[in-house]
Amino acid sequence: MKSLQGVESTLFIPLAARVFASKKFPEYFYDEKSLAMEKYIPGDTIREKSSEYAFMASVARYYNMDNMVKSFISKHRKCNIVYLGAGLETAYYRLNNPSTLFYEVDLPEVIDIRRSILGEHENEILLDGDMFDTVWIDKINAALPSLLIVSGVFQYFTEEKVVRFITDIRAGLKGAELIFDATNETGIKYANRYVRKTGNTGALMHFYVNDSIDFARKTGTVLIEERVFFTDARKVLAKKLGFYTRIAMRIVDNKKRAIILHLKIN
Repeated sequence: MKSLQGVESTLFIPLAARVFASKKFPEYFYDEKSLAMEKYIPGDTIREKSSEYAFMASVARYYNMDNMVKSFISKHRKCNIVYLGAGLETAYYRLNNPSTLFYEVDLPEVIDIRRSILGEHENEILLDGDMFDTVWIDKINAALPSLLIVSGVFQYFTEEKVVRFITDIRAGLKGAELIFDATNETGIKYANRYVRKTGNTGALMHFYVNDSIDFARKTGTVLIEERVFFTDARKVLAKKLGFYTRIAMRIVDNKKRAIILHLKIN
């Protein structure tokens, strides 16, 4: 397998988180495919340097986004679900909906690894290229409603680049919806501290959102929903989580340090 550096190497961190939660808290999040992929996680560095909270923050993002995607599929039935910067995302297997077209877009070297590990299925289309170069839009079935999911990606780029990207989407894929996660300015500082701890100093983060309504206005989109990460995790798991994790989750939710935005692209 090719060795990935910088941003691309972060595809193994969320995989490790999904494995962790599936083993320890299957009542909240269970991902059979990720468990089967555990052998691909390189070394023990990620496990040794990741706290329970860090893993649960990653998994809470998947938990919430899965539910939002399910709602979109339920509303539209036949539709496009497009994962941008997909990495080793296993939502295709978790959601398991044959009436839906799944697209996964990522850099060529990442798609090569994804294809070698996960293959490609009948209603799944792998597209290699830079997600910010929106030529991939031409390969999407524009006749169907489209939901774009950007999970754990925007943070690594500047606000200017993210805003320009959303503007390009508006021009090329009218009526689509976009789901992505973001931290506020304080949250990005804590996130970078974690990234440094895992030794991945080539993937520091830059983009943050302090005001969802203002960001929607800035991108010419409509804010459908703003969602904090841990509402259900705190209810389902309660005192099964460590004390520090419970405190951190409450603070992050109350101060909106980590949120998921759902935008309508006019």
